[in-house]
Amino acid sequence: MSSSITVITQQQAASRLRARPHDSHKGNFGTAGVIGGAAGMTGAALLAARAALKLGAGCVHVGLLTDNAHSVDYMQPELMIHDAAAALPPCTVLAIGCGMGRGMTAHKRLYDALHSEAALVLDADALNILAQRPDLHTLLRARDSATVLTPHPGEAARLLNCSSAEVQVDRTASAQKLNLMFGCALVLKGADSLCITRDGQMFVNTTGNSGMSGPGMGDVLTGMIAAFIAQGLSADDALLLAVHLHGAAGDALAAQGIAIGMTATEVTDQARRLLNIWTPYHSPLTTYHLPLT
Repeated sequence: MSSSITVITQQQAASRLRARPHDSHKGNFGTAGVIGGAAGMTGAALLAARAALKLGAGCVHVGLLTDNAHSVDYMQPELMIHDAAAALPPCTVLAIGCGMGRGMTAHKRLYDALHSEAALVLDADALNILAQRPDLHTLLRARDSATVLTPHPGEAARLLNCSSAEVQVDRTASAQKLNLMFGCALVLKGADSLCITRDGQMFVNTTGNSGMSGPGMGDVLTGMIAAFIAQGLSADDALLLAVHLHGAAGDALAAQGIAIGMTATEVTDQARRLLNIWTPYHSPLTTYHLPLT
């Protein structure tokens, strides 16, 4: 594993973005699934799902674990909401853990996700369950499909069986240990977030600011990573783009005088605006072709 750390730049982060053909349709941009939102925490899953939608995923399904979920997100009716008993349709990528809780249903959903062929983005309670269940580590390491882990220092500490302070003392070593333990791409969140690709290349992100110290920011990042994987980026490229763009959106809001009281919803909308600036305009050429019948 290389010990060098590369700073993520906008040029590098956006280098995999491509213009959308003129004859695009939603089927060209993948299907993202979000699983989470136990009782009292449905907002976390919805924040992730809204971010996945607004950052370009073709379709977004949401599996809420609460028993009294509404059948529609009235703020974002484009999302397809499923209740705790329903399985999601096949998805390109599953983002699992946001507000999921650690009950029996949450354990089962994570177990099923680890057996699926979809790419995975594991956050929050998915990571906490993983820390409780060493038997799931083998399943994770054995997956052929890509997986991205998104721990903050507390979640990283639980996975490494140490304290948050120990993680923060040497964030580089902590991130490398997680990469070796699970064989996954990951971001160790926090000021100057550290990203490691699946093969161990390390990057540091310098966008973002203290105004982003608010609820739901990690949920939005999870949804953004899922959105880019759904659209065909590799897990490594999706991770670097999402982490850099997420922080850049926060910086753009801070530059507008919105630092204290910045919300995750505002970061999602600002990230969408920046993504549209960074992405080339659509190509007039026909690229996608429907099969002849």
